[in-house]
Amino acid sequence: MVGFRPADVPPTAAVKFIGAGTAACIADLFTFPLDTAKVRLQIQGEGKGAAASHGTAVRYRGVFGTITTMVRTEGARSLYSGLVAGLHRQMSFASVRIGLYDSVKSFYTKGSDHVGIGSRLLAGCTTGAMAVALAQPTDVVKVRFQAQTSSSGLNRRYHGTMEAYKTIAKEEGIRGLWRGTGPNIARNAIVNCTELVTYDLIKDLLIRNTPLTDDLPCHFTSAFGAGFCTTVIASPVDVVKTRYLNSALGQYSGALNCAIAMVTKEGPLAFYKGFMPSFLRLGSWNVVMFVTYEQLKRAIMAARQNYTTPL
Repeated sequence: MVGFRPADVPPTAAVKFIGAGTAACIADLFTFPLDTAKVRLQIQGEGKGAAASHGTAVRYRGVFGTITTMVRTEGARSLYSGLVAGLHRQMSFASVRIGLYDSVKSFYTKGSDHVGIGSRLLAGCTTGAMAVALAQPTDVVKVRFQAQTSSSGLNRRYHGTMEAYKTIAKEEGIRGLWRGTGPNIARNAIVNCTELVTYDLIKDLLIRNTPLTDDLPCHFTSAFGAGFCTTVIASPVDVVKTRYLNSALGQYSGALNCAIAMVTKEGPLAFYKGFMPSFLRLGSWNVVMFVTYEQLKRAIMAARQNYTTPL
């Protein structure tokens, strides 16, 4: 990212790639319950009639109300349902979209020190699309685990991560694992651009115009600001993505049909269902991820320098 002091040795692309995936996994371990609560709130109201007929309708009210209800009715482990797929996703997804961002940005600017907003946005779109193309199956499995209630083991769609991959491929075809790739690319182009570009810009502005240096307070402030901006802009696409990925085969003809059904049945505010857990999760995830990422990059490069420096 921007703002490294001249004395610092720039981290290599491999360091950024590994560091981003590792930092994202650490961030997921801390924030996964908020992500699960977000998914439950986003799918609430979908298929009310079917849910009621099976007696499985559950009303979630707010972030902590959702978490409390899940712990009471399904146990505390339900908050981490889908974690394994989530970690699969971060190692493949974050490594590409975050770890390769600087390299792709340099490619578009041909190594120039002047980086315009257009180059930042183009780099964010590129790495976001690349990451989705690679990691979409992990996202499908993660969302489905988070969406399923676990109060009764007999009613669960999937009982294990690898079983879920195999079951989806068997019942829905290989294309089922890439269900929702279109809306997910749209969502992550928005998220990646907003998140990375906002973080990049805020960090650059803080270093240039305030006493803050390229260190922890600057990383924390930039990450939190990026989390808020991203949640506001990306929430509608995120809700559609969650609904579509979790939908039964044939329930919607496409992502656009899913969005139209939401507006028709639930109104435009449905696009902001789960906004607060989205913000709490994305804000805290960004803080943990970017702070850890920046520190990991420096630690790895310092270790490499110490290893290669002759005694």
